[in-house]
Amino acid sequence: MRKRSLILAGFSVVVLGTFLLACATAPTATEQMATASTPTEQNFVSPVVTLNWVEVAHYWGWWYFSKKVEPTKGTAGDYGAPLDLAFIFDISNPNPYAIRMDHLTFTVAFEEFDLNTVSSTETQWIPGGKTNQVRVHAMFDGRQSLLSLLVTGGFKLQDKTGAAGAGAALKQLEAWWTAFPEFSFPIHVKEGSAIFDADGVTRVTTFSGTFPEE
Repeated sequence: MRKRSLILAGFSVVVLGTFLLACATAPTATEQMATASTPTEQNFVSPVVTLNWVEVAHYWGWWYFSKKVEPTKGTAGDYGAPLDLAFIFDISNPNPYAIRMDHLTFTVAFEEFDLNTVSSTETQWIPGGKTNQVRVHAMFDGRQSLLSLLVTGGFKLQDKTGAAGAGAALKQLEAWWTAFPEFSFPIHVKEGSAIFDADGVTRVTTFSGTFPEE
């Protein structure tokens, strides 16, 4: 009887010791939270970049004149109307810790024609579980847009309108410029990428969007 009691007592000691060891080695709730809030390659979830809105920040209508035209003041040249568009993006951070956005770039297309590539190097921090907004301005002008359209979209333009050359390109640019107040054609954000950093861990997020939404 006594031998059995000793065996039971010894077994209880072993079980108690194993339990205490498990309690000592198991991470506490505080330690688990600290681990989750520390950026690693494994727990860094890629942020989400979404095009929220496009607005006409500055607008001067449409005009274009060549260097053959004598200006009232200044130097003659090939000039076209400028246009300032502001692209507003939502930057969502699904991680429990803050992340830093270091760089954002994207290509702007009017309908299916690529006209400009825009970059922003303004650094901003996004708190864990929160969404920030970033506004990126893109400047266009009639002359540079004409050259882009002729170089990169000449064949597309001919397929679309049945005409080619500078005259067809200027006619298309005028149609876009005069339609901007109503946004009556789609503006595409293409090949977008943003670089994020969290305590030395880096992620590159890709994005695209269309405004107005199709």
